[in-house]
Amino acid sequence: MMRQQIHLLISQEGYKTYQDRIESALSGAGLDPCQIVPVHLEANPDRAGHYPIEVAFLTRDVTGKSTKGMVLPTLQRYYDMLRSSPGLQWIQGHSAGIDRPIFKELLARNVRVTTGSGANTSSVVQTALAGILALSRHFPEMAIAQKEHRWATMIGRDDLPLLSVQSAVIIGLGPIGVELARVLKYLGMSLVGVTFDPKKHPVDDVFSQIYSFDQFDAALAKTDYLILACPLTQETTGLIDQKRLSLLPKSAYLINVARGEVVDQQALVIALQKQELAGAFLDVFDPEPLPIDSVLWDIPSVIISPHTAGHFSGLGDEVAKIFSKNLVAYFQNQDLINEAYLK
Repeated sequence: MMRQQIHLLISQEGYKTYQDRIESALSGAGLDPCQIVPVHLEANPDRAGHYPIEVAFLTRDVTGKSTKGMVLPTLQRYYDMLRSSPGLQWIQGHSAGIDRPIFKELLARNVRVTTGSGANTSSVVQTALAGILALSRHFPEMAIAQKEHRWATMIGRDDLPLLSVQSAVIIGLGPIGVELARVLKYLGMSLVGVTFDPKKHPVDDVFSQIYSFDQFDAALAKTDYLILACPLTQETTGLIDQKRLSLLPKSAYLINVARGEVVDQQALVIALQKQELAGAFLDVFDPEPLPIDSVLWDIPSVIISPHTAGHFSGLGDEVAKIFSKNLVAYFQNQDLINEAYLK
């Protein structure tokens, strides 16, 4: 028996861009695309102030330049509509994480939440790799010299080891951490992994050792690159604090493509200013956007990426693929891809 119509909250731009993909996925599964009724942000509520929305697809155009701490009008309108939809059953997000407060709020209402995990894996891996390579070859120093029209040759320096003789600790063994590990292993690096449950990631030809989140301190003393690729949870908030930063060699680098709150940012600033770390590649911050007066902007050994590691030209299409598969699964009462749960 066919389901009744499903009202889908989606922006006009999002629906125009992904309508064909959504309808094709439904048709391919023997479902009627006419069951989907789009509800756009311009829609009016009923007399009770409610919307008849059961499913929502949060596309990137709605989030725009909003951050967790700075919600711009378009995203706020979307949030208001979600909160005014008592029949909402499921929302598909575009990012890999659920650390925006709205998702936990919806989960507490028993609304199902699915993420875009895996959609931007290659982009984040390539960005993290670019950061590692840039730091290893002292590109920030070269950029400063270039601005000053100064020929700053690296000949004769003893701080240019090849990656093949260096090591990395990767915290977070989801799609990004695992794929980055494979790339770095190909370059000859020695790798240690850190994850919630080491039993799910047995030691293999990529990792020499895998630790839990409360057991990896011993590995830090011999680490050249500490790479953060973990989700933001209660367990990972403030994971890299002053104590753990102090365990790293002064020649070590920090790479953060996880979330800003995973690191004690003030402790990191102090470590960098005192040259207790060689440098950092930072894609995420606490807060975001990074305040204009943050000293991180001016530390020569820091490369700042404005939370763009996961963005690439085809990201929206990749997330739409996940949503389309999930939409079919939703109609067929099957498990959803990347479903998140309150912890």
